Amino acid sequence: MPPAVVLAIDQGTTSSRAVVFDPADFTVLGSAQQEIEQHYPRDGWVEHEPEDIWYSVARTAREALARAGADPRSVAAVGITNQRETVVVWDRQTGRAIGRAVVWQDRRTTDFCRERAADQPMLTAKTGLVLDPYFSGTKLRWLLENTPGLRAEAERGRLACGTVDSFLVWRLTGGRVHATDTTNASRTLLFDIHRLAWDDELLRYFGVPAGLLPEVKPSVAEFGTTRGLDFLPDGVPVRGVAGDQQAALFGQGCFAPGEAKCTYGTGAFYLLHTGDTAVSSRHKLLTTVAAMTDGRARYALEGAVFVAGAAVQWLRDGLGLFSSSAEVERLARQSNPAEPVLFVPGLVGLGAPHWVPEARGVILGLTRATTAADLGRAALEGVAFQVADLIDAAEKDMADATTAVRPALKVDGGMTANDWFLQFQADLLGRPVVRATRGESTALGAGFLAALGAGLTDPTTLAAVAATADRFEPRMSPPERETKLAAWRKAVRAVVAFYTAG
Repeated sequence: MPPAVVLAIDQGTTSSRAVVFDPADFTVLGSAQQEIEQHYPRDGWVEHEPEDIWYSVARTAREALARAGADPRSVAAVGITNQRETVVVWDRQTGRAIGRAVVWQDRRTTDFCRERAADQPMLTAKTGLVLDPYFSGTKLRWLLENTPGLRAEAERGRLACGTVDSFLVWRLTGGRVHATDTTNASRTLLFDIHRLAWDDELLRYFGVPAGLLPEVKPSVAEFGTTRGLDFLPDGVPVRGVAGDQQAALFGQGCFAPGEAKCTYGTGAFYLLHTGDTAVSSRHKLLTTVAAMTDGRARYALEGAVFVAGAAVQWLRDGLGLFSSSAEVERLARQSNPAEPVLFVPGLVGLGAPHWVPEARGVILGLTRATTAADLGRAALEGVAFQVADLIDAAEKDMADATTAVRPALKVDGGMTANDWFLQFQADLLGRPVVRATRGESTALGAGFLAALGAGLTDPTTLAAVAATADRFEPRMSPPERETKLAAWRKAVRAVVAFYTAG
């Protein structure tokens, strides 16, 4: 029998990725990645074709196994991590999706959220979230209200829905299992994070029939076995599931209270582990469920920046300033520091700690001397400034808690290949930034969870694997840092005022 391997499926916003790990030390044996098409039918709307998602997962899994030279029969466990708040509805009989998936970036429910702003305290108390188009419950309500016949079919029990993980579990198991994990459920506005259960009051509030929803399990659990696939044999167990940011937190080895990471992908996501305490934020962060390896609740504070790497993609694809995203580091280094350009990259609204879905991107300080290099630098700085706001809010929330926040920030994701950017982030925070030894912790976290579920590893081994390197120490003087932060905050206030003024 060939040596056992673990297959991690990492289904993201712009691409799907599969990674084959050796569970002894989590060496990457093979990987594959495929972009998925983004659909923008109206301003602020973002959609995916669920079949595109599924085909990309199947293709990358097959290619990753081939590149690893691994027999599909050697896969001991599958782990799934996914873009979180994106919603899919499908037919229980055929498994086919009913229309496109509504992506987490989608803003079509902005008016609904604004009209019901007074209900915020009740929703936050149960879910740890804010009433924002970002979250699944608002999207699912919109689909039920605006898709002809959908509500009637849902109430007859003919449909299933869920976040992308549950759609993949359904497909992997041949329609035998309709399940999600607590991290994904905690992002829906339909889940009580204290009871760890779907909440009847919330279901009524959003008009969601309970029969649509998946069973909720810990992140390490039995999610069924594969059936009827052409790239894996029947009977391979799915043992780990977590939303992408919670998977990255786990993959970074942030298992203990006070440890924090930031993942820089399409957006940027900061999570601070708070152990078994659901810390309520007074500064507009989210209280969310961290990956659970058993039935014991684990929590984190989270802040989300909706546009991070997407700002660089916009400069590349929208403005054509360069041909490869990697070129932005070269541009930033060539930029004139005296050019007073500030980019508030609210291309799909501002997330935490501002929560202004109406906002759009704004560039301030343009002069006749402004160049592409200055815009590249401003885009990178805009991401770093937003993350600094998140961390400032989190530390204010933790000021009254007994858990001390660790000083270093662990980072991963595509943007962390940019040394200039990470040095600026460290300078802006006034603390070390530590880059993960492996640049993508999301798939690694899914692999960790699956291997734990299959009994192939233990927490001590995982902590050693998650060891980090490449430390960036702050160099900027405190006065310069405060001057830059003050200018940034003034710019954000101007953007918020412009887009929210009556």
